[in-house]
Amino acid sequence: MGGDFAPKAAVEGARRAAYAEDVEVTLVGTERARGEAGADPRIRWELATEVIEMSESPVAGARRKKDSSMAVCARLVQAGKADAWVSAGNSGAITAVSMFVHGRLAGVMRPAFGAVLPTLSGARSYLIDCGASVDCRAEMLAEFAQMGCVYSSAILGVPEPRVALLSNGIEPEKGTKETRAAAELLKHSGLRFVGSVEGNDLFAGKADVIVADGFVANVAMKTAEAMIELAGQAVRKDIRRNIVSTIGGLLILPSVRRLRAGFDWRRIGGAPVLGVDGVVVVAHGRSDPIAIEHAVLAAAQAVRVRLIDRLREAFATGR
Repeated sequence: MGGDFAPKAAVEGARRAAYAEDVEVTLVGTERARGEAGADPRIRWELATEVIEMSESPVAGARRKKDSSMAVCARLVQAGKADAWVSAGNSGAITAVSMFVHGRLAGVMRPAFGAVLPTLSGARSYLIDCGASVDCRAEMLAEFAQMGCVYSSAILGVPEPRVALLSNGIEPEKGTKETRAAAELLKHSGLRFVGSVEGNDLFAGKADVIVADGFVANVAMKTAEAMIELAGQAVRKDIRRNIVSTIGGLLILPSVRRLRAGFDWRRIGGAPVLGVDGVVVVAHGRSDPIAIEHAVLAAAQAVRVRLIDRLREAFATGR
C-alpha cells in the first residue's frame, strides 16, 4: 500500500520477483487494492484494514493503526509465516512499526538503514544512516559503523570494510562535537577506521562504509541522485544544439548511461533496516515495479546470508 505508484507497482513488482527467483510472496493490503493482485499461484493475499499514510506522524500512525498493512506484515514475520517484509511507504513508519513489533537487537540504541553507492574504483560503498535516525549521539554513529560493516561484508562481499565518518573536512578538529567524539570511539573499536571523508569523497572509493547521521546522509544521497539525473538531462539537451554538440554528446552518452546505471536505485534494491530483530526492507517512495522487484530480492538475499544473525553476533562480540 506504500509508495507513489501503489498498489499497482507493488503487485507487479512482487509478481516479477516471484518469477525471477524461488520467492514466495504475500501481498498485504486493503480490500480496495485486492483486485490489483488478480489470480496468481505464486502470490498470496493477506487483508489489512488500515494504511499509514505518508502525511501521518510515523510514530503516531504506528501506535494508532494496529491493523495497518505494515503492522500486518511485521506480525506475519513475527509469527514465522514470512521471513521478511518490504514496504515503499513512510520510512519513518516502517522503522517505528519494526521497533514496536520486532524490537531492537541486543546492544543497539537506534536502527539505521543505508544506501549503496558506486565508486570510481568500480567497487560499492555503503552510506549509513540515510534517514532512520536524524539526531545522533557519538555512540549511535559508532553503532552505525558496526552495523554498516556487517552489511558490507554480508551483502557487498567486503571482507574487512574500511570505515570513515562523513564530515566537513578530513582534519581531526573538523566536524561536529558528536562526529569528533565518534571518531575517538571508532579509533578504539576494532573496526578498520580510516578517519573522515568529505562530501566530494562519497564516490572516490576511500572507504567501504561511510557513516553520518540520518539528516546529513539523506541530504547527501538525494543531492547525488539529483546531480546524476541533471548530468543526463544536460547531455541530452546539449546533443540537440548543433552538429558538433550532437557528435560530442553521442560520444559521451554511453559513459553517462553507465554512470546512471551504477546509481540506479531501482536495481540496487531496498535498504534493510539494521538494528531491528527482523528482516525489514525500505523501498524507495518512487518505486516502480522494477524497484519493488529488486527490493523483494534484496530482502530474500538478507534472509539467505543470515543478516540478522550476523548483526546479533557482531554486537555480542563487539565486532
